[in-house]
Amino acid sequence: MHSSSAFSESPAVRWTLIAIAIGFLALFLVLPLIAVFAEALRRGIGMFLEAFAEPDTQAAIRLTLLVSAIAVPLNLVFGLAAAWAIAKFEFPGKSLLITLIDLPFSVSPVVSGLVYVLLFGAKGVLGPTLDDWDFKIIFAVPGIVLATIFVTFPFIARELIPLMQEQGTAEEEAALTLGASGFRTFLTVTLPNVRWALLYGVLLCNARAMGEFGAVSVVSGHIRGLTNTMPLHVEILYNEYNFVAAFAVASLLAALAFVTLGAKSFLEWRHGDALAATRRH
Repeated sequence: MHSSSAFSESPAVRWTLIAIAIGFLALFLVLPLIAVFAEALRRGIGMFLEAFAEPDTQAAIRLTLLVSAIAVPLNLVFGLAAAWAIAKFEFPGKSLLITLIDLPFSVSPVVSGLVYVLLFGAKGVLGPTLDDWDFKIIFAVPGIVLATIFVTFPFIARELIPLMQEQGTAEEEAALTLGASGFRTFLTVTLPNVRWALLYGVLLCNARAMGEFGAVSVVSGHIRGLTNTMPLHVEILYNEYNFVAAFAVASLLAALAFVTLGAKSFLEWRHGDALAATRRH
């Protein structure tokens, strides 16, 4: 039972704290979002739609979707494999693997982009070899994909590891005892038990992949129509004082964020217990 002192604050104190929280959210979250959509529609719906008719804008949208379509499935495979290995098995280097998974959380995205430039740039460690093969990574789509994968790969693994650890190995051991193969056990026992946490991680990973700026900015070269994702295209349009187009593209990113938030809230509502287990550690 909770002590009464934990709930002894006066109504005035509680309402003051609530007002501060709501005011903070309104000032730093709601108002900026309203400003984005207001600026995007400031000159009417016609100008708003015209911004998306520009070839460079369409190329930025296609590239953003392409990079997400490559990075998210790869992170899904890695996240499942890493979480399964860490939660279900003991092996040398397990602590190191967990540390490496958390590495993108502690390294600036700009620094990670610079690392790829040092590795694959024209004067990097592997740059001359790549030039001999006529294969470009930096200032090309492969570099953008690599940078995006780096900054997003913890999301799925980190959603799955605590849940798999809490579930233990009893069900998998029972399936193996009954004659199921390891792969069949994974498909019929392990994967169904984590499907909602997996989908939750995919949503977070996809949102970060589409909105990534720092690492992608370093490796992209800002080539209009070729290596500009939507966040980079917004920056270019804004620097050119094309505010309506800049805010129009930014509003699309915000709308995608709202869709992700809605899907996230729906999952938490429908499967709150399963998702809450991923945050107990």
